[in-house]
Amino acid sequence: MSNSCYLELSEEGLIKVRFPFDAVTHSQLKKIRPRGIWKGMNHGWEFPLIAIDALNDLLGNRFVLNEELADWSDILKKSFKDLPSHEILLKSAALDVELLDGRRPLPHQCSGVSWLLRRNCALLADEMGLGKTLTALLAARAIVRCSSAKVVVVAPVSLHVHWETEAKALGLDLFLESWSSLPRSLPFEQTILIIDEAHFAQSIKAKRTKSLLRLSRDPRLRAIWLLTGTPMKNAKPYQLLPLLEIINHPIVNNRGEFVKRFCKNSIVLHSNSCLVNEKVRNELKELKDIIAPFILYRDKKSLLDLPPKIRIRHKITLTPSQELGFQYRLALVISEYHSRIKKGLVSPDTESLVALGAIRQIGAEFKLPEAYRLIKELIDSGQSVVLFSSFIRPLKLLNVRLGGDLLTGRQSLKERQAAVNRFQGGQTSLLLTTYATGGFGLNLNRASNVFLLERPWTPGDLCQAEDRCHRLDSKHPLNSHWLHLGFVDQLIDGLVATKAEKIDVFLGNKNVSIERQSLSRMFRSCMQLA
Repeated sequence: MSNSCYLELSEEGLIKVRFPFDAVTHSQLKKIRPRGIWKGMNHGWEFPLIAIDALNDLLGNRFVLNEELADWSDILKKSFKDLPSHEILLKSAALDVELLDGRRPLPHQCSGVSWLLRRNCALLADEMGLGKTLTALLAARAIVRCSSAKVVVVAPVSLHVHWETEAKALGLDLFLESWSSLPRSLPFEQTILIIDEAHFAQSIKAKRTKSLLRLSRDPRLRAIWLLTGTPMKNAKPYQLLPLLEIINHPIVNNRGEFVKRFCKNSIVLHSNSCLVNEKVRNELKELKDIIAPFILYRDKKSLLDLPPKIRIRHKITLTPSQELGFQYRLALVISEYHSRIKKGLVSPDTESLVALGAIRQIGAEFKLPEAYRLIKELIDSGQSVVLFSSFIRPLKLLNVRLGGDLLTGRQSLKERQAAVNRFQGGQTSLLLTTYATGGFGLNLNRASNVFLLERPWTPGDLCQAEDRCHRLDSKHPLNSHWLHLGFVDQLIDGLVATKAEKIDVFLGNKNVSIERQSLSRMFRSCMQLA
């Protein structure tokens, strides 16, 4: 029997209990505390690590104990020396001492350090450009000075140089890991784990999310801090679930209950219903109040006297010949859309998103003449420009005509860093980049203008892109140029505004009304009119 009955670590760092089902053992496992979750006949039970002693006492020699789980169990039995009081940790942070590069922490960074040092699990959600990297490293250094802890940072590879530079300014050693190759276990006892761009773990089913959950449950962990300026990128409470699990918030001890309580109404696809919208707003406010002690969100406007960010809308009017070509290409996509739906080849939701992507790219390409004109005028007047698009083809076309640097995921890390350095160093005045590559973690504050050729699906990605150029060390106002052409831009921008309102309810202090309609439903409505 022992060959088929075992305890092991799951991919999310829980104890997995597997055995040929028998009613007696199943009934006994129901009485184990802390409680486990029954995952069904094919997956058995899952328990938190602290249930290991109770499980061993119950199951004894009948079950094989996996070697990896045995190691975690042994580490769990060790007791770390308690950290000093918050006052001593704060003193060790030395926030009034100049850094090695001559900087001094800003007041909001100092208060952020104090907040983190009171919590071994937390989410720092300050708006992009407020210096979350330095805030987290100052707090980590304070703990390192008072213990034998080591600092491990998970960050996109493109940001490793930035983390190394900031750590060097603090005289702090750190160990960098990438999102693409997370380790199975933490390398040191008493690890302080800092997760940059934590919104990369917003899908509970993604492999990297499960790997991060596993690290967050490693008994070697001393503290875990998540950093992201967009904790709910797409205005869906379900995206918060893995982040809350990673910081061990009790509200997500039962995923099913969390989804039922906070996500059910927000995923309704056909709601112009005032009742449903009011429920969504109340659920977001309730969730915000519950998790407030674990999440710190502050915006730049309330903390810094930054130059303004000004959004400028450019409505594009096509020439008669351009309009003819534009409408012809749209008609081909729309005709194919209706044909495939009518024949039952695809589901309406899936096909609507495919068609929408094709129409967005067509629109982006027909905006290029106006984009070229506007950007050339700015560059000729001595200004610097960053342009974002979801599509590589229009970026390449602009690059041929205007020069500048391309920044895309098809380049090596070295090539991307060189492009950023040339732009920031003044060797070029134009950077053409995708949202996926240039929209996260980079400092592009030399730009006085940012162009959004078309807007991304989510307000989180939109703000990430704009705020690459609007940061705490910005010296001039930032003009954000939105190019509008046709019903798709109206559709996307309306959707983004709706989602932004929902995020405002959750992160901000505004009491706003919410209208909710799914992207696919809105698009299908447009298709009926096309």
